[in-house]
Amino acid sequence: MLLEQYCIGPYQNFTYLVAEADGGEGVVIDPSYGIDPVLAAIDRHSVRVRFILNTHRHPDHIAGNQEVRERTGAKVVAHRSAPIGQDLSVDDGEQFSAGRIRFEVAHTPGHTPDSVLYLFEGQVATGDTLFVGECGRTDLPEGSPEQMYDSLLRRVVALDDALVVLPGHDYGVTPTSTIGREKKENYTLQPRTKEQFLRFLRE
Repeated sequence: MLLEQYCIGPYQNFTYLVAEADGGEGVVIDPSYGIDPVLAAIDRHSVRVRFILNTHRHPDHIAGNQEVRERTGAKVVAHRSAPIGQDLSVDDGEQFSAGRIRFEVAHTPGHTPDSVLYLFEGQVATGDTLFVGECGRTDLPEGSPEQMYDSLLRRVVALDDALVVLPGHDYGVTPTSTIGREKKENYTLQPRTKEQFLRFLRE
């Protein structure tokens, strides 16, 4: 499998190019501002991009959608509640494929109502739900600390420890991690009641 991570745009966004192999089918995850290096990689590897996967609605995660779509003809995928005019709306537990790579959707609201994870081939693209050592903000419009509690401390912690975390921003000490490592080291994933979690976020 081809998996390349690009830190682009003014907000240290990570955009991912994923494909079966050179010349194979693939996807682009969260195309941000300054998408040219990713477009060049698509050409260099002759990837047939079938889908553009958006983890949530914020502009820095969808800014490159149109350019990738125009270059490749790929369809934009997002949660059914995302207001971005996606071509394919998905919900929790749904699966789809790009060539031999199978993707599964996990709905994890909290940062935004439409936040999702994409699980594939031992990886999990977490967008702004989970960073290396941190979690996404819940104090922006439509953020929900209560939903973030459920997403992190019920959904994320139940994932396979071996999954490689592909975060939405380069905010951590390393560009990637694993679910197991984050459960041990990420202070936002430590066991708390919902009341403790909400108090923790306020503080």
